[in-house]
Amino acid sequence: MRITMIGSGYVGLVSGVCFADFGHDVICVDKDVSKIEALQRGEIPIFEPGLEQLVADNVRAGRLSFTTEVEASVAASDVVFIAVGTPSRRGDGHADLSYVYAAAREIAQHVDGFTVIVTKSTVPVGTGDEVERIIRETNPQADVAVVSNPEFLREGAAIEDFKRPDRIVIGLNDDRARGVMTEVYRPLYLNQAPLLFTARRTSELIKYAANAFLAMKITFINEMADLCEKVGANVQEVSRGIGLDGRIGSKFLHAGPGYGGSCFPKDTLALAKTAQDFDTPVRLIETTISINDNRKRAMGRKVIAAMGGDIRGKAIAVLGLTFKPNTDDMRDSPAISVIQTLQDAGATVTGYDPEGMDNARLVIDNITYADDAYGAARGADALVIVTEWNQFRALDFARLKSIMKSPVLVDLRNIYRHEEVTKHGFAYTSIGRPMNGAEL
Repeated sequence: MRITMIGSGYVGLVSGVCFADFGHDVICVDKDVSKIEALQRGEIPIFEPGLEQLVADNVRAGRLSFTTEVEASVAASDVVFIAVGTPSRRGDGHADLSYVYAAAREIAQHVDGFTVIVTKSTVPVGTGDEVERIIRETNPQADVAVVSNPEFLREGAAIEDFKRPDRIVIGLNDDRARGVMTEVYRPLYLNQAPLLFTARRTSELIKYAANAFLAMKITFINEMADLCEKVGANVQEVSRGIGLDGRIGSKFLHAGPGYGGSCFPKDTLALAKTAQDFDTPVRLIETTISINDNRKRAMGRKVIAAMGGDIRGKAIAVLGLTFKPNTDDMRDSPAISVIQTLQDAGATVTGYDPEGMDNARLVIDNITYADDAYGAARGADALVIVTEWNQFRALDFARLKSIMKSPVLVDLRNIYRHEEVTKHGFAYTSIGRPMNGAEL
């Protein structure tokens, strides 16, 4: 099929490339001239494992191209996806839908023949209705079906998630779109990926409900971790013990410094705002948001406590700046709040991240950036692991002890065991585990 992807950011680029890899003819459109020119040169604006090679393969095969021109690509397409950003709106926390609505107006001007318009962006309930209204108003002759098809991609594993999804949710009010969308995803038939067809508003809510539920799981286990520390229990064993229950499941039960990224913070907030608008407040979600925001700075205070309560004039090394490994995304990363808390308490900070350094420089001020983990640790009074990159899982503690001013490790991701760190003479602090490495 002929597909146009409006928006070549994270969701649009990954989705467009994967559709092309299925065999569809895909044009990725973006108004950012520099981004499109870079993509045309084979330069990928985001870090996502496997994406660069996939882009190169499909461009070479003639199935994938990039342009800033909307008119010709939309007119020639069977399906047009809207995959533009929906950031939190300043002032009230609602999703900013201005980019979605602008894309709808532009698409309406250029559609030719029956076209399925698909909202891939994460949008509040009722957005599809407004997109359809805008298209009808802009071009009353447009023959379109407006569909909701939310994405469920994990940064760092997006290609795998797209090609082997748990489910594909398609919300529609015009049954003509059913066959078209079935054909779009037909290449996944052998993987037996279930296509869940719903009403459009239901589909829009599924996306928000899914992210909110996962955010609650993370927040729940983080609160259990705090309780574990007080009573002498081990949160990792608690996670395993409850995760083996099929009704609960083991995923998103890893205690840490709080959730961040491009989805959970803005989507939980947007869902809470939508619910307030409809006079059905979602108090669990509102509480989740508050707990998570407070937790990030609490992790900074945890570092301070591990260093005796006073860090003025101390040098602290922070490993991992992105909100999770295998991405360069800094949006709402816990590292931002942790570092700010440490700086407010008078410490100087040196940071290192395998992929996020360029983006980190845009949002974190007044820190020194190192070339590797050991460069960050040199002369440090403490080492803090904030993001669990694989290369931080086998640090040379003998080397670290020889170059650090004080052998203190604060592990906010529980990637080490107490005994394997303390045997090298380090003071070790983790999340939700007994300080002496053994349960009561």
